[in-house]
Amino acid sequence: MSLSREKIEALGLKLHQALENRAAVDPLIVEHPELSIADAYAVQLAMVSHRIAAGQRVVGKKIGVTSKVVMDMLKVNQPDFGHLLSGMSHADGAAISASQFISPRAEGEIAFVMARDVMGPGLTNAEVLQAVSHVMPCFEIVDSRIRDWKISIGDTIADNGSAGAFVLGDRMAAPADVDLRNIGMVLEKNGEVIGTGAGAAAMGHPLTCLTWLANTLGAFGIPLKAGEVILSGSLSIMFPVKAGDSISMTLGGLGSCRARFTE
Repeated sequence: MSLSREKIEALGLKLHQALENRAAVDPLIVEHPELSIADAYAVQLAMVSHRIAAGQRVVGKKIGVTSKVVMDMLKVNQPDFGHLLSGMSHADGAAISASQFISPRAEGEIAFVMARDVMGPGLTNAEVLQAVSHVMPCFEIVDSRIRDWKISIGDTIADNGSAGAFVLGDRMAAPADVDLRNIGMVLEKNGEVIGTGAGAAAMGHPLTCLTWLANTLGAFGIPLKAGEVILSGSLSIMFPVKAGDSISMTLGGLGSCRARFTE
């Protein structure tokens, strides 16, 4: 790593405070152009440690920047991951306060729920699939603590993958019962269709995303744990949401997910 432990801890605290205060900060690479991917993940862990100290617990992981649409939008060219915390979780149809975010955006995704622990590296899709309990439709609500979403890959990694909240849908299914690659998704906002997508939008197959995560985390000595929720990446556009908005997504043959935003 190129940053000192003191700088890493300071940046983790800075991002935690930005989340707590709903006050965005300048891109980290402006002050620290030497920020490496390894540094960014160290900052992320420092930020997450403050969330845990505040009473939350890790309930899963999220994979981000998996679709070409989002890669192009954010001008990055590789996936990332972040931690899901207990305070981020919402049930289908939830009313979510928009005021807890800085600049929220929503993504429609497929969520995997793990049946048992699994840890890479060197795992195949088939080996990871055997560790999955079920899949569900979900929304991820992303939010950047970096001002105006002017993020590099290092910024979004450090900022816990821009994680904000997630909403799990109304049904679950065994992954073997769903064509995860070809499943179609329809996104609606305030009753209007705003996007469509398919499972293949996430690195060609959502399971490929999950395997990438298991192997990447394995290099850090971190397993995917039984009971954890893993968000596998956006299948279509990332779109802004605000108080008064209602959103829904439907995955063909799997189910739907809905949420609305309040003040």
